Amino acid sequence: MRKRVIKSIFQALYPYGVFCADKRAVYLTFDDGPIPEVTPRVLAILAKYKVKATFFMVGENIDKHPEVYEQVVQAGHSIGNHSYNHLKGWRTSFKTYMENVNKWPKKTTLFRPPYGKATLRQRIALHKMGYTLIYWDILTRDYDASVTPEQMLRLIQRDTRPGSIINFHDSLKSNERMLTVLPQAIEWLQKEGYVLAAL
Repeated sequence: MRKRVIKSIFQALYPYGVFCADKRAVYLTFDDGPIPEVTPRVLAILAKYKVKATFFMVGENIDKHPEVYEQVVQAGHSIGNHSYNHLKGWRTSFKTYMENVNKWPKKTTLFRPPYGKATLRQRIALHKMGYTLIYWDILTRDYDASVTPEQMLRLIQRDTRPGSIINFHDSLKSNERMLTVLPQAIEWLQKEGYVLAAL
């Protein structure tokens, strides 16, 4: 009951945002790539378990590592816009923020605001541009060095429900912690009967 109330509050505060999909599937998402040190290793794990996911990519990283971007696309995963320079919407003017979103070098209808933060005006503009704003209901905190893989796995096991969107990061900050917990999380989710799908 408490989780439903919290979800309703977030949806009221963040119109045009998707926090949890209404399906039996669970959705693995990865922010901040693509980078050659981490993203291919994520792809290898996903391929091993025959899982599709969604990658919210920073445009600057796509331009720096186009070959890694192509690896993700060729593997059949979904791609989303995560702005060009990972700007925090609350600290960025409307004009600068929208220019940065539009600088993103590929086409997609999915957008995830960096840090989950965008002003109402920014969100309305993104919606009018045809974007679906994707947030999450499970933040693994894999970027936080004080959070262990064991703690991340317990969080996933405790909070996952049908339609959950799980937020990982294919970044240098997350790297080994995320790569340790990812296969464990997939194995647990599959054992629980969840279908792992891309958005």
